[in-house]
Amino acid sequence: HVQLVESGGGSVQAGGSRRLSCAASGYTYSSYCMGWFREGPGKGREGVPTIDSDGSTTYADSVKGRFTISQDRAKNTLYLQMNSLKPEDTDMYYCTIASACSRLMTGWWGQGTQVTVS
Repeated sequence: HVQLVESGGGSVQAGGSRRLSCAASGYTYSSYCMGWFREGPGKGREGVPTIDSDGSTTYADSVKGRFTISQDRAKNTLYLQMNSLKPEDTDMYYCTIASACSRLMTGWWGQGTQVTVS
């Protein structure tokens, strides 16, 4: 039973920072990809950054240079450090995990955490 629990969302002023966390449990395979997606009303779902079991990362152009994905394997926790936040970053943020990055959309998802930038 794979479980992902996000935390760290909240309200922040434009230009500020926020760090999201995702505690993962129940995923027993050594090879994986984890990522953060975001979704807002009328905006569709956007993949933000991903990180795989080799530590390779990818970033959407919209967040390059501002967001950083990282993982603490000992704590089974994924992080998203968000800096220089903009109002357009306001969204529900979801943590995901799958056997490969190409499968994240159909992998396991957390319940999401809301980030509001004003």
